[in-house]
Amino acid sequence: MAESAAHRGAAGRGSHVAPGDGTLDPRRWQALAVCLIAGFMTLLDVSIVNVALPSIRTGLRTPESDLQWVLSGYALAFGLFLIPAGRLGDARGRRTVFMAGLALFTLASAACGAAQSSLWLVVARLIQGLAGGLISPQISALIQQMFSGSERGRAFGMFGTVVGISTAVGPLSGGLLIQAAGAHEGWRWVFYVNLPLGAACLLLARRLLPDTPSAGPVRPRDLDPLGVLLLGTGALSLLLPFVQAQQWPGDGKWLLLIPAAVLLAAFVGWESRCGRRGTQPVVDLSLFRVRSYWLGCLLALLYFAGFTSIFFITTLYLQNGLHYTALQAGLAITPFALGSAVAAGPGGRLVGRFGRPLVVAGLTTVAVGLGATALAVHLVPGRGAGWAMAVPLLLAGLGSGLVVAPNQTLTLSEVPVATAGSAGGTLQTGQRVGSAVGIAAVGSVFFAQLAAGGWAGAYDHGLVVAVGFVVASLLIGLADVRGERREGGRTPRTVHIGAADRAP
Repeated sequence: MAESAAHRGAAGRGSHVAPGDGTLDPRRWQALAVCLIAGFMTLLDVSIVNVALPSIRTGLRTPESDLQWVLSGYALAFGLFLIPAGRLGDARGRRTVFMAGLALFTLASAACGAAQSSLWLVVARLIQGLAGGLISPQISALIQQMFSGSERGRAFGMFGTVVGISTAVGPLSGGLLIQAAGAHEGWRWVFYVNLPLGAACLLLARRLLPDTPSAGPVRPRDLDPLGVLLLGTGALSLLLPFVQAQQWPGDGKWLLLIPAAVLLAAFVGWESRCGRRGTQPVVDLSLFRVRSYWLGCLLALLYFAGFTSIFFITTLYLQNGLHYTALQAGLAITPFALGSAVAAGPGGRLVGRFGRPLVVAGLTTVAVGLGATALAVHLVPGRGAGWAMAVPLLLAGLGSGLVVAPNQTLTLSEVPVATAGSAGGTLQTGQRVGSAVGIAAVGSVFFAQLAAGGWAGAYDHGLVVAVGFVVASLLIGLADVRGERREGGRTPRTVHIGAADRAP
């Protein structure tokens, strides 16, 4: 019943409801595959470029400052456009915005691969990040729109698998491409690999993705341009010092946190006024009165602070400290990706039965796995450390598979489909902020300990900070479980969703 309602009114090309009888179109799983491939491309480009930096430096004679922006420029543009893109998809149509973002991402990838100077590459990476920010919130919104109940959990489980794999196999994929194509020009194929995938996805998206029932022509003022401006400048002021923590010397960068706080406070005030006047805000602040949503966003922010920083310091330790090649470093991290891929599917299916306790179990497993990784590096120093950390990283990956997708399902479970894009964009923005903060915090401890304790000691201390973020997210999960028990209810809110499944 709820699932039929979620697709009511979407007849026509790309619809997932057969005309006249309300029967679900089985092509929704094919449409999900298109979304997942596009999501894999955008998330892979966050991590795959790490191992390509030496090749880029050789091929383009790129200065260190430009290399930093090849990485951080993509992350900044990606994070800044998530919320506005989610709102645009809700208003104008998710398929339309998805296809526009995918076309721009594919063209920007071609421009990155063809770059003849470091400035060219940095600008192309900024555009590529913008395009990734357009695509990403449409994926979670389309899952909300196309699926409900246990099927939605399965779909988010598949998306969680993609998140885990794309983050972890980036270094391995980059290493393989560079080894195959050569150190001088191999970096270009890190970007060119997106071209056939992007072209195929674009053709399939037009055929398979559903329309957005509530979408229609919109005026620019209906997209809350002042809210977008306040949010964009506030988020930029907040993210920039963290993203550039290692490259921007001195403490002056932290002064940007003051205007960030002012701008974000002004944004909250403006959005509250929009709601009272009946204007559609870029972020519906009433969502943060829903406990499953705001707790899930906070948990994701803290978890991604620990989760993504693991790959940052592990790659540094293996390549710079132990002199592993890019391919060897990628292979050493692969057990985490395998564990995440194995657990994410079952996690998506089981979240409707177990709810938040499943996420708590996953977070506990991640913390134990990372602690064991630090112990393994301590017990097996030297080049054997990559083998020693394989089993603990596999355990941490299994736990991660029970965190990312189930938490996303629970966080969005009570979100109305009409605002699924902006809600998903807000959640993913929290993840990007968490990643930036985590890499800055873990990286600062890592580099501070490097001179005193060597590479192994620096890695140990960095992992301790990463585990601290994971434990903080675990405490948030435990608080949610305790709150539900006090209310006397059981957890399976992802099965009986109610209003969240109703199309506008």
